[in-house]
Parts: sequence; C-alpha cells; structure tokens
Amino acid sequence: MSGASFVVGDDGWVRTAQVLPSPNFEMRPPLAVPTLIVIHNISLPPGQFGGTAIADLFLNRLDCDAHPYYDAHLRGLRVSSHFVIRRDGVLEQFVSCDQRAWHAGVSSFFGRERCNDFSIGIELEGADTHRFESAQYEALAALVAALTAHYPIDALAGHSDIAPGRKTDPGPHFDWDRLQRDTALADRYFPYRHP
Repeated sequence: MSGASFVVGDDGWVRTAQVLPSPNFEMRPPLAVPTLIVIHNISLPPGQFGGTAIADLFLNRLDCDAHPYYDAHLRGLRVSSHFVIRRDGVLEQFVSCDQRAWHAGVSSFFGRERCNDFSIGIELEGADTHRFESAQYEALAALVAALTAHYPIDALAGHSDIAPGRKTDPGPHFDWDRLQRDTALADRYFPYRHP
C-alpha cells in the first residue's frame, strides 16, 4: 500500500475502501461532527490474523459456536467501527464517517463523554502482543490525511486513552511517533502523547 491515498466522499465513504455496510450505526447527535480519531486493535480469535471473523462481527453474522472465545465474549454483541486496516494494508469501511459507529463504548475525552458521538474509529488488525505491519502504518497515515482534510479533526487517541482501565488497545507495540511523523501532524493532535 506504499503511496496509498484516500479521499472521503460527501457521503462519508472512502471510495477506494472495500465497503461492507454494517447495520450497527445511528445518526450522530444534532450538530455533532467528527473531531476525534480513535485507534484500536482487533483480532478474532485473539492473536490470530486473517479470515472473515472481524467483518462477520461487525456485520452481525459471526458464528459464535465456531470458537469458545466468541461464545464467551461476543454472543449477542452489536458493535462496529468505521474502518478496519488489515495486516496487508487493505482498508475496509463499515460505517459512513458521517454516522455514529459503535466502537468506543463507555468513554471520555478530556471530560467529554460518549466519544462515539464525535469520533471516527479505526481498527488495526492486530493485538497488544504483536507489532503492526508497515503496510498498516502506510494505510493509516493516508487515511488520517484524508480524514483530517475532510473533517475538523483536532485530536487522535488510542482506545486506552479514552477508556483507561477498561481498554488497552492499540497496545504497547503501536508506534505513535511513526504515525505523527508519517502524517506530519502537529503535537496538538496527540494530546495524550504531548501534554
């Protein structure tokens, strides 16, 4: 994905992404616009990569009998994210950025509750115990550039930043310095890294 570039359309969809519309979304509150990007990691089963389980989860078609983890933790769960970046850098989009995806859960950003209302969620296929791939950083930088060009984004944070004690992703192997360098965003976009 070296040299990848993305453009966000007027409807909040990235035209060159693989589009997989999730039913798990709703309208943002009146006057709410995306100002925050939240970075996550996800792998299903945990620590295993590839396959369709992530998409199946976001599309409400995950076979929860297929793995004990799914049965114990995911049965009946309805979640989504705007984007998933696979290990090879392929970009999948599940919810329009103009809509409210269900990725952050109980969360707070500098005292502002309900981060789903004003954020865009990006899931990297990965786990706290694994390093991310260069192709993922390249796609992520291109996506962040497109999102900051289209929306009044003023901050990027990890899921662990907005839900401390409850969430740990994107994890200790995520290279925030590389993301900042690749996107050329000022320190103010990374409030948890640059107080």
